[in-house]
Amino acid sequence: MADEWLWMSAADLGRGIAADEIDPVELTETYLGAIHAHPLRERIYARLTEDRAMAEAQAAAERARAGTRRSALDGVPVSWKDLFDTAGTATEAGSALLRGRVPETDAEVLANASALGLVCLGKTHMSELAFSGLGLNPVTETPPCVNDPDAVPGGSSSGAAASVAFGLAPAAIGSDTGGSVRIPAAWNDLVGLKTTAGRISTNGVVPLVASFDTVGPLCRTVEDAALLLAALEGRTDAADLSGASLEGTRFLILENGLREARDAPRAGFESAVNRLQAAGAVTDKAALDVVDEALAMSAVLYTPEAYATWREEIEAHPELMFQEILERFRAGTRFSAVELMQAWQKLHRLRDAFRRATAGYDAVLLPSSAIMPPDAGRLLTDHDYYVSENLLALVNTRIGNLMGAAVLTLPTGLPSTGIMFMGPPMSEERLLRIGAAAEAALA
Repeated sequence: MADEWLWMSAADLGRGIAADEIDPVELTETYLGAIHAHPLRERIYARLTEDRAMAEAQAAAERARAGTRRSALDGVPVSWKDLFDTAGTATEAGSALLRGRVPETDAEVLANASALGLVCLGKTHMSELAFSGLGLNPVTETPPCVNDPDAVPGGSSSGAAASVAFGLAPAAIGSDTGGSVRIPAAWNDLVGLKTTAGRISTNGVVPLVASFDTVGPLCRTVEDAALLLAALEGRTDAADLSGASLEGTRFLILENGLREARDAPRAGFESAVNRLQAAGAVTDKAALDVVDEALAMSAVLYTPEAYATWREEIEAHPELMFQEILERFRAGTRFSAVELMQAWQKLHRLRDAFRRATAGYDAVLLPSSAIMPPDAGRLLTDHDYYVSENLLALVNTRIGNLMGAAVLTLPTGLPSTGIMFMGPPMSEERLLRIGAAAEAALA
């Protein structure tokens, strides 16, 4: 029975604990044992927090026996991307620049989740300083893709996705600045939620571009995403998904997101749309110029702030960095402060226009990624391939960040392809209800 726990949803594990069918201590021991026994564990986990996990599991077991569970996920283990501060445990953000960095306190989201009884399994590998959508990291480790042993897993929450996809965590917490939750979720057939910037605290989260940084879960079901969203905010009142239906919903298929889509991602997306329509959804199609205008400003909006955040550490020891990531950061020197401020002023206008154009729809749809997971070996040796694939990996997900949207990605059923549902800022609960209905239609 314990082996079955490795593939259950976080919500089902929580229900098993509530029904006295699953012991949190045995559950945590099962996951830790599976991690130690897995041949790829060192490529997935940067480090484990075993003593903490067992202490938290013991406390959860005592609460379960006493009938004082703190939340639906009390006693359920999760993994954390290695940019969430963990008291007394190294948090290095996949970079040799931060080697030996040990914070004294937990990130606020980790503290919130721990207070509600979630068990911290450990820290997962990631793209260096979170600045890539591919998941390739020759400095620390490149985690595996569940569908292709030669491919990258997507980034930057690469180990987060792998921990769930390979049965080494029921759910994972990652971050998303330009697609870093949604790309690895899509390429590993998971559910991923990009939250609205500013909704979830980033206190104690190693930054990349604070203006766009968000925190979100990678998991097996939409229900799990709803429960984890609440836990990250320190709440127990997760979105009510009961009775969710696609009947009468209206979706806008964003044709901008289909222009670069290769055959397999397009096929997965179109198959998913057909099933949504069969379940009662109505779809329209349109390309929006405001999206293209925003995408054209990506470099000036992202790279100057990223480089400003890390310039001192980078230039003190540039030799410690993966060259491709180093070049991306240094690209921030190409733009002036005036150009950056003008870009932000324009982006606010474009966001307003986008919301007006999409206000009549329940969500905007597009493929989660325009490409399939690229070959890891070629990325290491072919600079032009690295640049082109990294840009294509993020071209669709970045739309959600630029437009300030809440975004949910679901697997389509075709391996390593996903479909994104974009909603207005702070619309996560409504989006999760749509996602629950879509999940049933896509099953």
